[in-house]
Amino acid sequence: MYGWIWRHLPGNAWARAAASLVLVLAVVYVLFQYVFPWAEPLLPFNDVTVDGANAGAGEGASR
Repeated sequence: MYGWIWRHLPGNAWARAAASLVLVLAVVYVLFQYVFPWAEPLLPFNDVTVDGANAGAGEGASR
């Protein structure tokens, strides 16, 4: 895939490298501005449950 992109970019190697950098930065920007905020509520990272069975079982709770 990367070879296909590289072959289809115009210019010499330096122009292709600059265009590749711009493409990578554009993809990162789109991911951070649109894709990740959209997907964050769908991910279960904040679904933390704590049962009451071990509540307070830490430092000296059974004294």
